[in-house]
This record gives sequence, structure tokens and C-alpha cells, in this order.
Amino acid sequence: MQTVLITGGNGMIGKALTSHLIDKGYKVIVLTRQLPAQKNTLPEIEFALWDTKKQTIDIAAVQKADYIIHLAGAGVVDKKWTATYKTEIQQSRTESSKLLLTTLQNNTNKIKAVISASAIGWYGEDVAGGKPFVETDKPTSGFLGETCVLWEQSITPVETLQKRLVKVRIGIVLSNEGGALAEFKKPVKLGVAGILGDGGQVVSWIHIDDLCRIFMYAIENENLSGVYNAVAPVPVTNKALTLELAKKMRGKFFIPLHVPAFVLKIMLGDRSIEVLKSTTVSDEKIKQAGFTFLFPTVDVALGQLCK
Repeated sequence: MQTVLITGGNGMIGKALTSHLIDKGYKVIVLTRQLPAQKNTLPEIEFALWDTKKQTIDIAAVQKADYIIHLAGAGVVDKKWTATYKTEIQQSRTESSKLLLTTLQNNTNKIKAVISASAIGWYGEDVAGGKPFVETDKPTSGFLGETCVLWEQSITPVETLQKRLVKVRIGIVLSNEGGALAEFKKPVKLGVAGILGDGGQVVSWIHIDDLCRIFMYAIENENLSGVYNAVAPVPVTNKALTLELAKKMRGKFFIPLHVPAFVLKIMLGDRSIEVLKSTTVSDEKIKQAGFTFLFPTVDVALGQLCK
């Protein structure tokens, strides 16, 4: 039984990934700032302490692991983008990478590969007549682009330790356990399909199960290294996604309603730029590496999530 050490294991993606890994026969060690109040009864899961601000970590936990999946980072849309919170978003990613690197450099270990999260915030806005963004495209300027650059740069030195490194640029994750879909569902439950702005902006999304499968695919396939986009094969507009969700949840009993861009700017501040931005991202590289999606279209994905 091989062991996977997960940072950010208490988040939406981390919890889903832990479940997938256990189902596949892995043992999981979750790095956390605070041990669970309730005693863990699953023998396949272990919790270990770390503190990125103090740069302390349970070295024994790292030494038990065969792989690291690095998901840690403050939520990008959780709070208003004040100067303080922007700093926290970036430092939570870079400082956690620094702690992992220092630990691997200074202690014997058997880590074969590090699979690190990144995001499609790396890419800018679609250009009229342009092609979908691919992994070799340059990062956009602006806060999210800068954050993704710092995030990826912070974990890159792992390669100097002769560890295989895979960076997974994650799209908008559709899950019943939180994230974007939970926000899309709120108005639909009240009978309103809330289309953001004109609704024409392209959303590069991925079903949570496919995302977890990409992380496991990166562990199990030694030929994978470098950057891969984690997005479904068929991106959709915000309007198409919202209307499909409303149909799945309420049949014909809903009213489409556009939320004007200026209202979103008042509500979200700088974060509104991201929900109104159109970003079409290619999944070709991960497919060429042999990965097959279970949920290639939003119809299939929402059909499963809204059962």
C-alpha cells in the first residue's frame, strides 16, 4: 500500500481526493494545522501537523510518504480582495511550498513525485478569433496571473531534488460539496437562473471526480511531468451552464435573469473581473497523455451532480 501526503486535504478538492485515493487502495496522510476533534476511525487516513507560518512540519509524516499532492492555499474567492488578503492568498501558496522543499532537502525521504495544484487563472481573457489557451502560453498580468506564477515557481525547485513534478492548472470545479456550483445553485433554488453579465463569457470547468482522477493519473503515470490543464473537453458559456443547471434542478420552472456587470462589481469588487472574464482552455495535452474524461460535457456532469 503506497502512501500519499496531501496538503490542503481539508478543502473541497482535498476531501474528494482523499476518498478517491482510499477507494483505489492508497493510504493518505493529511497535513493540517489542527488535528481533528473527533478521533479518526479510518485506518487508511492519518493526520499530521504542520504550520506554514512557523515553518514547522511533522517530518516523520513526510518520510512515510511515497507521493505528495500539494493543494494548500487560501481560497481565492472566499473573501474580498483587500491588500492583506491578496498577500495571504499568495503567501499561503509560496510558504507552504517552501516548507515542503526545505523538508525534502534536509531529510531522507522516499518521495517519488510531487503533484502540485495551480489554476487556469494563469491565462488571460480570450481574444476574438483566438485559439484555446495551452500550457505553453505566457501568464496574464493582473493578480491571479501573478499569483499562479509565484505558486508554480515556488514548487519548481523540487525538480533539483530529482523528484518528478507535475503542475495541474485547475479550471472551475463542479462539486456538490461547495465551490462555484454551490453559488450557482443558490438562486436556482429560488426559481431564478442567475446569468452573470451578458452570460457570453466562456467557463472552462471540470467535474470534481475527473479532477481527482487527473491527480491520481499523475501519480500512477511516470511519463507525466510538467504542466497540464485540468479542464473538461467542452467549455461552455456562463449562460449555457446556468440554464442547464436550472433545467436539471427545476425542469421548466425557473426564470432566467441577467445580473448586470455593474451589480457584480459592487458585490464582488475586483473579483468580478474573474467571473465576467471569458477564458477558453485546452485539455488536449492531458488527453494526449492518455487520460479519458468521465464527464466531458456539462450536460453529463450536471446530470450526475443533480441526481
